[in-house]
Amino acid sequence: MEAMEEDSLDVKDDHNHNYCASGSSKVRPYLSSQLSDVTTVPQPVCATVPGGESGSRQGKLWSGGTGGSKLMDSDTGSESSEVSETDCAAPPAATGGKFSLDSTSKFLLNAMAVEDYRKNHWPNLEKAIDRLLIQNPTDHISVSYAQIYSYIYKCVCQQHSELLYRDLSSKITSHLQEVSTHLQASPPENFIENFNIVLTQYTASLQCIVPVFMYLNKFYIESKLNRDLREDLMKLFADEVAEKHVNTLMPLLIKAHSMPFQVQPSTMASVVKGLYSLRPEWAQLAPALFSGFIPQINPPAVESLLSDYAAHDQKLQMELSMNGFPRGDQSRKRASEDS
Repeated sequence: MEAMEEDSLDVKDDHNHNYCASGSSKVRPYLSSQLSDVTTVPQPVCATVPGGESGSRQGKLWSGGTGGSKLMDSDTGSESSEVSETDCAAPPAATGGKFSLDSTSKFLLNAMAVEDYRKNHWPNLEKAIDRLLIQNPTDHISVSYAQIYSYIYKCVCQQHSELLYRDLSSKITSHLQEVSTHLQASPPENFIENFNIVLTQYTASLQCIVPVFMYLNKFYIESKLNRDLREDLMKLFADEVAEKHVNTLMPLLIKAHSMPFQVQPSTMASVVKGLYSLRPEWAQLAPALFSGFIPQINPPAVESLLSDYAAHDQKLQMELSMNGFPRGDQSRKRASEDS
């Protein structure tokens, strides 16, 4: 009986039911022989499992070395003998290869996303923008604003805000260049009317384009560029259309202003106010013209010049009466006390 007890293995059970042999027993030579292959490994590496955790947390990890055998606790991650963190560290070459693979994967995913943007998202947006730019204010065009907004939302979420903004600006710039070319061929007698049509149509298009690009405007243009989408698009019109024709348009406006009803008053007001909204400094090219439609263009009135203001008003009344605009029936007007 005593011999059997001496031959038995003294086993200690810890609180996690990890069994390890202690004391001098006949099993130790057997364990040493079984671990001989492990001790020949120059750099022990933690084995990974499909669950993503290292072998130190899935089960017992035996590693061999000059210091003897070591046992890792399967639940708590503690070791029954001293094990440094570098024992389970991946080799530098493997780590570097992992980072290189991640960078390549990210690059390929980004390339696939850009390709999807070019093939699916932008062509649909481009068609919708074309339809909105060429519409007349009185026409009704069937456009799915929800679908357009969905495309824009996906582009912004996929980190394509800069690309989308650049394509949008390029598309509208190209359209405005074509508009400027057609406007240049207009005869002088129709130039003011045609410019008003172009300006009205463009501003009406922006009332549809800017709202559907609201997500791009809020999360890219306003937050990163510190600008506004509508202001940027109106600036494109000023640069590509108005600035190229302002020297032709201004003399025609001054001439039309001196000849009442040569051009419809509503058209004159629309063009003059539109030019002022695009570039307020253009008012200095013809202060008398702009002051007829825009308040506070001229300097404030001065008391010492009241007689000059009265003379200017009398001159204007005389010009109107000479051009066939009578003052009306004056018979019921109360006679002056001096008469």
